[in-house]
Amino acid sequence: MKAIIPVAGAGTKLRPHSYTQPKALIPLAGKTVLGIIIDQLKQAGINEFIFIVGYLGDKIQDFVKSKYPEVKAHYVHQIDRQGVGHAIRLTRTIVNQDDVFVVLGDTICEYNIQEVVDSPFSMIGVRKVDDPRDFGVAEIEEDGFISRVVEKPQIPKSNMALVGVYKIKETEQMFQCLESNIREGLRSHGEFSLTDALDCMIKMGSKFKSFKVENWFDCGRKETLLESNATLLKKFGATADPNEFENTVIVQPVSIGGGCNIKNSIIGPNVTIGENSIIESSILKDSIIGSFSNLYDIVLDDSVIGSDTNLRGESRSLNIGDNTSIDLG
Repeated sequence: MKAIIPVAGAGTKLRPHSYTQPKALIPLAGKTVLGIIIDQLKQAGINEFIFIVGYLGDKIQDFVKSKYPEVKAHYVHQIDRQGVGHAIRLTRTIVNQDDVFVVLGDTICEYNIQEVVDSPFSMIGVRKVDDPRDFGVAEIEEDGFISRVVEKPQIPKSNMALVGVYKIKETEQMFQCLESNIREGLRSHGEFSLTDALDCMIKMGSKFKSFKVENWFDCGRKETLLESNATLLKKFGATADPNEFENTVIVQPVSIGGGCNIKNSIIGPNVTIGENSIIESSILKDSIIGSFSNLYDIVLDDSVIGSDTNLRGESRSLNIGDNTSIDLG
């Protein structure tokens, strides 16, 4: 079985951070979104990965080569971004006829991945949502099998949203449906979607069983990114050692990267700080701070600060990209 992880998107909802760093590599609870996904898949015995890259794809490759040198990694470049379905189609020659496990690169889910891998059926991850119109939606029979999937329906017949996790056994049929949809120009909301190809497969007789995820962390927007950071810090049991830093109070949970110099500050709760950052005379809570950043005399709450950023002065809530220098004094 091969894993496919599409990470070619430009991450427009996370700008300015995604101008200089793929959203899959933004720090989260001491890790990255992509790192958490790869760890999950490796634990289930998957060791061959296909990364669909585009925007800032070289940073994805550098990350994987540095952090996961042991995995067999393929890189497919999606130059013209036309949707997830279009991206998946580009992997056909590498997939051949193997089973695939597809995980979208901006979403983290908690579920029994080994149970999904071992199932004799193709599987689609779902979760109940209040307003399913913004998601792909699955219509599910009483036996758990899926009768139909629809991408962002205006009048949904189900509130079970697709979470972006799929195990697909009938890969040859999947590629046939993807190519047919692209050839016929069948788009949903301007893109070639994977959802439309899966619905094509169901109509052709493929059996997909649903599985419910326990938690679903959306890391595609600032607000949900900070919520996910707080939840995952607690889950991972992140605890920074206050004795490492001069005259500093740590309110757990907090994750602090290596090489940081922090003094005369209050950090936490729910704070992730990237490596080699300097923080002095500051108060930080419910925030994510990128690597190699310098913060002086500042109060931050519900903020996302990019890497290589210099901040001085007083504020409350910021959303600042990489390579920024601001004096708020």
